[in-house]
Amino acid sequence: MAGVDVGFPRPDCARAAVVVLRYPDLTLCEQVVIEQQVDFPYRTGLLAYRELPAVLAAVARLSTQPNLFLCDGQGTAHPRRFGIACHLGVLLDCAAIGVGKTRLSGRYQQLGEQRGARAPLMVADEQVGYALRSRQGCNPLYVSAGHRISQESAAEWVMRCCRQFKLPETTRCAHRLASG
Repeated sequence: MAGVDVGFPRPDCARAAVVVLRYPDLTLCEQVVIEQQVDFPYRTGLLAYRELPAVLAAVARLSTQPNLFLCDGQGTAHPRRFGIACHLGVLLDCAAIGVGKTRLSGRYQQLGEQRGARAPLMVADEQVGYALRSRQGCNPLYVSAGHRISQESAAEWVMRCCRQFKLPETTRCAHRLASG
């Protein structure tokens, strides 16, 4: 499984990090960091267009292809129902999950404070993901299917990858590299 995150050391430069972790022990197997020029301007709700070229370049340098990607960003819990996890999953034809720290769309009922508490993230009558408390007392994560995975399985995989921190180990490791 892999974690994906993108940082911007400069407005015109994306630093994409992809880390591959072995499951279930979540030990690091491989990591790739790519910096490249960004051509797409910043547009609210269209961040995937800025980030994906660098992410795809990083994924292309992996020696093994993961069967699951956890992306720092949204899947179907995106205002257009197609966030970066959807784009990446479709382009690579593999399972992908969006793990957002910020809610971009949808409403949910109040969550319990305990680790693992979750509530469906709803837009009208459509479930677009889950609000998920990965750590007791922390603000929830917003987990949504990207491609080739159900909403329920996406939430379960995120919880399996959360150990002592709020973020799953996959995106937490990728974030450290992308922010470097």
